[in-house]
Parts: sequence; structure tokens; C-alpha cells
Amino acid sequence: MKNSALKDFHKKHLKERIRLVADFANLSQGDVDVLEGRRNLSLETAESMVENFVTKIEIPMGIATNFLINGKDYLIPMAIEEPSVIAACSYAAKIARQSGGFTCYASDPLMIGEIQIIDIPNPDYARITLMKNREKLLEMANEKSKSLSQMKAGAKDLYITGYHDDQDVLVLNLLVDVRDAMGANIVNTMCEYIAPAVEEISGGKVNLRILSNLSDRRMVHCSATFKTDLIGGKEVSRRIVKAYSFAKNDIHRAATHNKGIMNGIDAVLIATLNDWRAVEAGAHSYASMGGYGPLTRFALDSKGDVIGSISIPMAVGTVGGSMRSSPVAMVSMKILGVGSSSEFAQVLASVGLAQNFAAVRALANEGIQHGHMKLHSRNIAIAAGAKGELVDIISSRMVKEKNISPSRAVELLEQYLHNNSDRKE
Repeated sequence: MKNSALKDFHKKHLKERIRLVADFANLSQGDVDVLEGRRNLSLETAESMVENFVTKIEIPMGIATNFLINGKDYLIPMAIEEPSVIAACSYAAKIARQSGGFTCYASDPLMIGEIQIIDIPNPDYARITLMKNREKLLEMANEKSKSLSQMKAGAKDLYITGYHDDQDVLVLNLLVDVRDAMGANIVNTMCEYIAPAVEEISGGKVNLRILSNLSDRRMVHCSATFKTDLIGGKEVSRRIVKAYSFAKNDIHRAATHNKGIMNGIDAVLIATLNDWRAVEAGAHSYASMGGYGPLTRFALDSKGDVIGSISIPMAVGTVGGSMRSSPVAMVSMKILGVGSSSEFAQVLASVGLAQNFAAVRALANEGIQHGHMKLHSRNIAIAAGAKGELVDIISSRMVKEKNISPSRAVELLEQYLHNNSDRKE
């Protein structure tokens, strides 16, 4: 039986960590070769993916452990350059695990396509005629995807909205069940295909026809309990709830609060080559509905434990997109082991909640820099010129001295090299 609670995973040698992940996800030797850097995105493939190609950029990818979501264990691939994010996620998941892990629900994967109709001579009449032709327009849209139609998905409904300050404009909103795709391509294709018919029926002219990245018909909800005795006691729990109140009532804090959520979610999206910009746009737009606020909520239950929850739109795919072009992205999906876009969305929401809880707890207790700088010390040592075992030596010394800075790293490196040079002579 799979178990994501890998004890002392961060202390193990790189090859041992890869072996443990490979065993968990039943990876092939070819997959292991990808993780070990022997088979990766080729320059030829990369050149075909973007315009004016010159090179690739590499981002470190790690594994968040301890995740138990709806009773299933997951290891979470996360690609990110910032220290402490993966450790924080794993820490929060470990605490949530003691109370049964994360409980999640995702709605049907409905995306919204918007068709803007301008210069309408009679908007009220156009509304009526468009709705009278609802079935015809849906049938036309579904001609563009036989696979979705066979799955009883595809274009499901449409509705009309308008502007208060622009009386000759209407927007036809097309609702499309995209199943396990992110959905942008098929929604855009459907909107463009039915646009001429929309013009003919409405008497107006179609201007824009494109999906909306505010996918608030494709929501995921997640909750977890964090026991107070595992997070530092009742005072820390009380401070976490007060920190949430701060984000709820202060837009400047809410922006940083939500950035912490996306630290976790974006890292998984990048590891799987999903469209993290689309998810970011949807998340912050949703947070702005009714006035910008936090996407997570924290409260105390009757025992004094912290109940954390998140509601967030999540337009992601497990098929299509760029992931098939990248060996690392494909292996990341194998490690995740998700069977649908809805399951993937629930994993992402759990990661966002875990990351946010860990950040808020640190802020409300010892401060965010305590753990962050400790982990960041290795990067500072590397930037100073340390290599091999010297990275750990310089990093450990700075942490012990509680003086983690580029200048101190340079001083320690020079001292070490000077002392060892003397010994050789």
C-alpha cells in the first residue's frame, strides 16, 4: 500500500530519494533516467514549442511528502526556485495527516466561452432570438468535438449578459464541459465556429470570442484540520485565526496571503507544464468578487484546533497541452497518479491550503524568515562561490552564527580556502 509519509526524506541521498519516488509511482527505468537528467527536453523539441527559441531554462524540482487527500496518498512534484516552499508544504501535510488529511470536492469541469456581440439594432429582440436558437447553437458547437460528445460532455448551455453602459452590446456565454482538458483550445474553437450564426441571429456583429479565465463554474473546495498541540499550542492557533482576519480586512495583506497559496499551486502547475498563468488569473479574479480577499479561511473548532479551508477556481488538464512535449512533465504526472482533471484540481487545492497554512503559522509564530533563511543559506553559499561539500560547510556555519548573508558567506569561504591552502603548503 502506498504511503506518502516518507520519514526523513529530505535527509536521504539524491539517488535514494529518486528510488523512493520511483517505487511509490511505479516509474520505469526511462522515467528514472528523466529524473536523473539523462533524458530531458531536447533542443529540437523545445524549439518547436516557442517562437524565436534560443535555449531552455532549468528550475529545481522537488517532492512534497505526507499528502493524504480523500483517503489517497500522494507525492507532489513541485518546480520552484524559492527555498522553504516544499518543506513548508510537507510540514503542513504531515500535521493535516494526523486528522485524516485533506477532504476535497471538485465541481464539473465547466469552462465559459464569451462571444461579444456589438452594434445590435434591437438588443431585447436579440436576447429572445438567441435563446430561442439555444439548441441549434449548442448542436453547432458540439460539431467541433466528437470526443467530448461521445463522453456526453461538450457544450452544455448558454446564457446572455449585457452592459449597463453600452446598450447595443450583448455577450453570449457558452458553457462547455471539457472533461480532463484545460479546455482553452476547444472552447475558443467552438466560440469561433458559432460566431457567424450568432451574428445572423442577433443582427449584430461579433467582436471578441474567447474563453474566460475566471472559471468560477469549475470550482474546487478543500478542508483540513490542524491540531493545536502539533502547531505550537493554543496561542499559535489563535494567532493564525487573527492572521486570517488581517487578510480578510486588509487588501495589502490579502495579496500576500494569496501569493502564499499560489507559491504551492504554481510550483505543481509548472512541474506538470499546466497553464499556471490561467490559474493565477482565475484565482485572483475570484478573490476580487465582492472585494479582494483571501482564498483560504481559518477558524477554531470546539477543541481549539485550526480548521483550514479553500475555495478556488481550477482550470487544469491531465490531457493535451504542453505536458506531452516534456519528459519531466510526463514523469511528474506519473508521480502524481491523478486519473482526471477533477482529481488533479483537488490535489492542487490541497497543496495551496497546505502551503498557506504553513506560511501563516510561521508568520504568526517565529516569523517567516527563520525557516526561510535557514534553507536559503545554501543558495547564498553557492552564490558566494562554494562548491561540493563547501556548500554545506559554509551554510551550516552561517546558520550556527545566525548571520546568513552574502558578505558573511564570502568571508567564510575565503577563510576556509586560506586555511586549507596553508595546510597544503
